[in-house]
Amino acid sequence: MQLIRCTSKLLREAGLKPKNLRQQEPRFSFLGQWHANLIYIDRSKCVLFVNDRTLFNFIAPGVTRVQIRDLGELFRDLLGCVLSAEDIPQEVTDSILSEYAEIGFAKSSDRSVLGCSNDFAYHYKFRISEAGGIHSWRVPEIIREMNRMPMYASTPRSMYPFRELRSLYGIAV
Repeated sequence: MQLIRCTSKLLREAGLKPKNLRQQEPRFSFLGQWHANLIYIDRSKCVLFVNDRTLFNFIAPGVTRVQIRDLGELFRDLLGCVLSAEDIPQEVTDSILSEYAEIGFAKSSDRSVLGCSNDFAYHYKFRISEAGGIHSWRVPEIIREMNRMPMYASTPRSMYPFRELRSLYGIAV
């Protein structure tokens, strides 16, 4: 089982109570844990997912409460689409998705990842609003651009999320 660590706001919206949250650490996987945050763009609910290890990220724009209540399925579906858009080989995509066949939820824990998530949220809000809103045809392009933006997490060097992901799986950039 892998974990998605959620902000308090997202846990409330998803209807997850403390008794529903996982306390133990997940089993090993290449990508590992993700953080998820509920943000609003043009008064629409959106869920932002950020990988702890690579800062690879994507947004689920215009989600409903029903979709948020099935956060694991929403995550897996969009992750597959985003990996495909990044030209990740199908066998690697299948391997990644198999790691997340079973997902548990926990409270957010890594302040460095949360800080990066807040930066991503700011950029997504601005870029999506400028592109015409959450239903813009440019949203996949914006996700791709966000994964090419240099970030500084807990390391002094900048990291590019798409490069980190590809490097982790031995895929040439």
